[in-house]
Amino acid sequence: MDAFALARSLIDIESITGQEKAVGEYLFATLSSLAASSGGTVERMAVEPDRFNVLATWGTPEIVLSTHMDTVPPFFPSSEDEEFIRGRGACDAKGILAAMICALEYLLAAGISNFGLLSVVGEEKDSLGALTAAKNPRGTKFLINGEPTQNRLAVGSKGTLRYWVTARGRLAHSAYPELGESAIEKLLDALNALRSLTLPQDAVLGRSTLNIGTISGGRAPNVIADEAHADLMFRTVGDPEPIRAALRAAIDGKVEVEEVLYTPAVHLASLPGFDTTVVAYTTDIPNFRGAWGNPLLIGPGSIHLAHTAEERLAKRELLQAVAMYARLVRRLLQLPKP
Repeated sequence: MDAFALARSLIDIESITGQEKAVGEYLFATLSSLAASSGGTVERMAVEPDRFNVLATWGTPEIVLSTHMDTVPPFFPSSEDEEFIRGRGACDAKGILAAMICALEYLLAAGISNFGLLSVVGEEKDSLGALTAAKNPRGTKFLINGEPTQNRLAVGSKGTLRYWVTARGRLAHSAYPELGESAIEKLLDALNALRSLTLPQDAVLGRSTLNIGTISGGRAPNVIADEAHADLMFRTVGDPEPIRAALRAAIDGKVEVEEVLYTPAVHLASLPGFDTTVVAYTTDIPNFRGAWGNPLLIGPGSIHLAHTAEERLAKRELLQAVAMYARLVRRLLQLPKP
């Protein structure tokens, strides 16, 4: 297959999280065609109505290459020039998916088997595809997860700890603020206390960070606000309990907090002959829960371009990834089960 044309075909199918059916069907057809000529099998792994993972296997799979088929909004179609392929998902992660498929085609042409490819839904929101796959393992020894790492093996990935914060007050006319109680001021005080926290650090992953992602509340400029909200995300580097305890102490009951998501930080394996890096983002790896084997994390592209209007992938890096994935599968097939 032409890696550039395949990447563009995948990019041009809109697949914002929750709307992956069309790209899933395209993947199923593409992999079924490859499997029909090489003795493989392809299946839809049901996740929700009209949402499914796609799994293709050859032989008794010891290794599975995996990445996600969903993207963040907004959708915009592909384009290319001599150097780059552009479009939503170019590097996160449809270019990666194209590289994996082309690598599998190369391996099959060389007479190599006992591997598979797993494309999952929902990574950009709640990892529902990976959580479903964790309940349906195939006995593989290694999981090669694809995310933008500039073709370097990531030896660590930060976790996430997300909170929904609610402040409540009392309505009043803004001309008489003493008769009310501003939920917005309560929320701002709580957020200011959280911004002053000293967060944990790790020798490999670096320091934990806090992002105040959204703030909402109030009714009108001439009304004292009776409710306000904020959505927070910590990027964790280890045990989350010190952050949980510090958060509770900082807010001291002034606002309500609800923990809505926790994904642990992970330390990952490296292999001789592969450059390494550390990434601050979170992947599907923790949500596979070890059910698909010992995880590795590697893929073409820069995370700094993912989720942006400038998302793109260097063609040179895409072709390097095809060879890299093939080399990695060959290497892992020679290793004993970890």
